[in-house]
Amino acid sequence: MLKIGPYQIKSPVILAPMAGVTDRPFRRLCLQMGAGMVVSEMVTSDVRLWNTRKSRLRLDHSGEPEPRSVQIAGGDPEMMAEAARRNAEMGAQIIDINMGCPAKKVCNKAAGSALMKDEALVKAILIAVVSAVDIPVTLKIRTGWSPDQRNGVTIARIAEDCGIQALAVHGRTRSCMYRGEAEYDTLAEICSTIAIPVIANGDITSPEKARQVLDYTGAQAVMIGRAAQGRPWIFQEIAHYLEHGEHFKSPSTQSVQDILLGHLHELHSFYGDVMGPRIARKHVGWYLQATEGAAAFRTMFNQLETPTAQLAGIKEYFAHLIEGKECAA
Repeated sequence: MLKIGPYQIKSPVILAPMAGVTDRPFRRLCLQMGAGMVVSEMVTSDVRLWNTRKSRLRLDHSGEPEPRSVQIAGGDPEMMAEAARRNAEMGAQIIDINMGCPAKKVCNKAAGSALMKDEALVKAILIAVVSAVDIPVTLKIRTGWSPDQRNGVTIARIAEDCGIQALAVHGRTRSCMYRGEAEYDTLAEICSTIAIPVIANGDITSPEKARQVLDYTGAQAVMIGRAAQGRPWIFQEIAHYLEHGEHFKSPSTQSVQDILLGHLHELHSFYGDVMGPRIARKHVGWYLQATEGAAAFRTMFNQLETPTAQLAGIKEYFAHLIEGKECAA
């Protein structure tokens, strides 16, 4: 069982933090669907920028189950320490440090995976954040800056020495972005080098792949990112397979409709009647990407601007899907 500080994580399948995706409605849904732990969207360490509506929503963890893990990003040790303290005061129970994001707008500010180029700065940030709070601090990294600079093992040793209590590793370097296939050799080397829990991330899209990666690397858990978009039940599927060695029954079309409608209700409630429908559009696209007639429906759906219209549109679309399956049977 994965243990982070005082928290026992019952399911070894974790939701990865994704900016613009892992908001409170999605985190709560993934927990309901079997995730052992979820991590918030990345929050800037510059507390002067927290007064925006976007930041206020990202910092809202009311009603969320334990443990509440909040990811912070930045490149200044003092600012990162202050952000950690402020998040802890607002209810965070785990602080996660982002050194894994490859996005240019993050790396250009010497944050995210750009930090892996400067091991001394990595150490300074980790010491500052761990010293600033009395709650567990975790870290997310990549295997290195580029294929010829895979210093993930060195960073992992630094992290353990600085008091980091769990390490998530994405099996690509920063320069790889999300291209090509993730590699797990560096992950396996990290797992054999340090004693703190390691969480494997990158291209884990099925129960079989999760089992394979855990067996190959020796990691204690897997972290699911893009594969959960539009498919939050993947956590149940992987957790069941890891425990029982058999497949969990896939949700019926009716069940997918119910999950999606519930998700839309939460998005509309959380963001309001204007922003809610706009944010819902990308989620609907992910849910429906493999269904019949999805492209034409999405074109129509993306023009709907009210919660009522969106919910009615989804019900009508799924009525046709279910009717088509019944006719085919």
